[in-house]
Amino acid sequence: MSDLAAPLERLIDELKRLPGIGQKSAQRIAFHLMRGDRERAQNLAEAVLGVKDSLRLCGVCNNITDVDPCQFCASPHRNPTLICVVEQPNDILAVEKTRQFNGLYHVLHGSLSPLAGIGPDQIRIKSLIERLRATRSDGRPVVEEIILATDPDAEGEATAVYLARLLKPLGVRASRIAMGIPVGSEIDYADEVTMLKALEGRRAL
Repeated sequence: MSDLAAPLERLIDELKRLPGIGQKSAQRIAFHLMRGDRERAQNLAEAVLGVKDSLRLCGVCNNITDVDPCQFCASPHRNPTLICVVEQPNDILAVEKTRQFNGLYHVLHGSLSPLAGIGPDQIRIKSLIERLRATRSDGRPVVEEIILATDPDAEGEATAVYLARLLKPLGVRASRIAMGIPVGSEIDYADEVTMLKALEGRRAL
C-alpha cells in the first residue's frame, strides 16, 4: 500500500516514464505541480496534448512540424543542393546551433541495427532516395551533396557506410562529418563549436 494519495502516486509513475526522470525527480516534479495553481497545471496539460494533436512529420524531410512542409523545406533561403542526413529530429537543433549550415535536412528516425531488428526498411531511407531523383529543368539533379551526420557510434557508422554505398551509383557526392564529436556520443549533445568543426571537416565517402 502506497503512503501517497492515489492521484499523486499515478502522476509520479507517469513522470518516471520520461527519459532521465527517476523516482526522486518524479516526486519533486509531482509535488511542485501539486503546490502550484490549477492554471499552471492546465497549461502544462494543454501543451502536452497540443504536441500530440498538432505535430506531424514533414512530408519532405520527416522533421517534426506543425506545418507541412516544415520551416526548413519551405524556406526560399535554404540551399536545396545540400542535404544533411540525421538520425532524429532533435539532431537538427545541434546543426542549426552552428548558424553556418544553410542546406536542407533529412531525418531517418533511427539507424541501422541488425541486432535490434532495424534494417533499411525500418528507417526512412526510401524517401531520401526519392528526393535524390528530383531534377532541374536542364536534367541535372537538384541535390549535389549529402552530409551524413549520423551519430558516431557503431549503428551510426554502419548507417553512414550503407548510405554512402547506396548513393554512389546515383552520382551524388556523400561526405561524413568529422570526428570532432566523441565516438559513441550523440549528435544532439554536441556544442555549437564542436558541431561546426565536424561539418567543416567532413570527409568524402
